[in-house]
Amino acid sequence: MACAIFGGQTAQQRVKGTTIAIKTVTVNKNDAGQRADKFITKLFPQLPQALMYKAFRRKDIKLGGKRCDISTRLCEGDVLTIYIKDELLEERREREFQYDFLRASSSLDIAYEDENILIADKKPGLIVHQDESYQTDTLIARIQRYLYEKGEYNPDAEQSFAPALVNRIDRNTGGLVIAAKNAAALRILNEKMKSRQIHKTYLCIVCGKLSKKEDTLTGYLEKNESQNRVYIDKKPGKNSKTIITKYRVIAEQPDHSLLEVELLTGRTHQIRAHLASIGHPLLGDGKYGTNKNNRGSGFSKQALYSCRLVFDFTSDAEILNYLSGVEVKAKRIPFAEDFMSNPATKKL
Repeated sequence: MACAIFGGQTAQQRVKGTTIAIKTVTVNKNDAGQRADKFITKLFPQLPQALMYKAFRRKDIKLGGKRCDISTRLCEGDVLTIYIKDELLEERREREFQYDFLRASSSLDIAYEDENILIADKKPGLIVHQDESYQTDTLIARIQRYLYEKGEYNPDAEQSFAPALVNRIDRNTGGLVIAAKNAAALRILNEKMKSRQIHKTYLCIVCGKLSKKEDTLTGYLEKNESQNRVYIDKKPGKNSKTIITKYRVIAEQPDHSLLEVELLTGRTHQIRAHLASIGHPLLGDGKYGTNKNNRGSGFSKQALYSCRLVFDFTSDAEILNYLSGVEVKAKRIPFAEDFMSNPATKKL
């Protein structure tokens, strides 16, 4: 990897009473391929968008000493010269030394890891990213701390990249979550996830017995942001999105069923809402289930776990081609083990 230089050469000048910092920034491997404006936004997140685009128009952002367009794709080794107010630069510096991820727990259950990716087995109750309450103990913070302490992530050497999650699951859902260690892996995995070349399988317990022991459900989901919930309809609506959920009943008890579920689309709360819409909410689900079904069950969180990931690449995955055909499974799913060991359980 090329050495990342932030402020390798610095100068200051006075322009109409304002201190202007002149910074040279060398594009490193994890910065390459980005548009110039996207890179600058990440480099100076406190810089107002309007001022940034004005700087481009005024040629205050140069590439190799020449004018740089906002849509220019950066290459490793490119040198940007940036003229920006010194106080904005100082604000960036202060934040750079606040390694919030070091405040996260060091507890991390790793299901798979190589030089490019890490797959964590997230436990129910842990949030994957910071939310509006600004929690520092998140899954991505734990992963960044782990990689930092391992010597694989150095924020000082990065200008616009940090290890990031490829997929996410709800706070109260457990299971496998993929993190990319470098920008190339993140770009490739995002594309593969979008094109459905990474298959995700879940286990869940639902209320009642399903008349069809195996089926593929199609519905139309509409999200209500203010309520943080979704609604499912059998017919498409103006703002709805198609969802497809495939399930197979693995075992049954008198009042509950253990299902294996495959997402053929990936929408917010899809499994929870889709199964609830056909009369079989997840056990322990306070949002889409009922207190009547959950009371006395011992489940304070929905019985849902992302248990298996399969990399099924049908197109070139570049540096990640070696992952094609790899299957990663969660080691333990306590609610499924308890269900299968119950004498009242009938295996199908």
